[in-house]
Amino acid sequence: MQLPILETNLATIAAHATALEQENIDFVAHLKELNAEEIDQTVYMLDQQITQKIDCTQCGNCCKTLMIGLNEKEANHAADHLGISRNTFDEKYVEKSLSGKMLMSSIPCHFLADNKCTIYDNRFAGCREFPALHLPEVQKRLFTIFMHYDRCPIIFNVMESLKIAVRFNQHQ
Repeated sequence: MQLPILETNLATIAAHATALEQENIDFVAHLKELNAEEIDQTVYMLDQQITQKIDCTQCGNCCKTLMIGLNEKEANHAADHLGISRNTFDEKYVEKSLSGKMLMSSIPCHFLADNKCTIYDNRFAGCREFPALHLPEVQKRLFTIFMHYDRCPIIFNVMESLKIAVRFNQHQ
């Protein structure tokens, strides 16, 4: 499939997201009617093609706008990597809920500098997986995917290309 020209300008993406809100609601409903394995395969293929053409360090919007979760093992590993105690790491970087869930205590992420992760090789699982278009069961994650459609050029371009791949506009 020939990809359309990729959009990477965040302001343009946000404007399109607003303008296409109803279309995307209809698109999500349409995707839920299609074969799940075929959707997964198509999204995976589009993700492979598009991700290699987009330089995340030109954007960094995920690190600038998302709440980043981590677990005990990741916190221990990051503290070790930084050469600080776990208590110091928690005091400087972590916010814990009453139930024990941990989040980075700052948006943007403490470890973002010049649109690059300063602990990239030791980044947290959620950071490694984002935007998670390589993972199966896309149909079960459409709400989350479209929650980030306006902030991530990869998600935006994969979803717009998916509309073409499944001939969505021909169904309207």
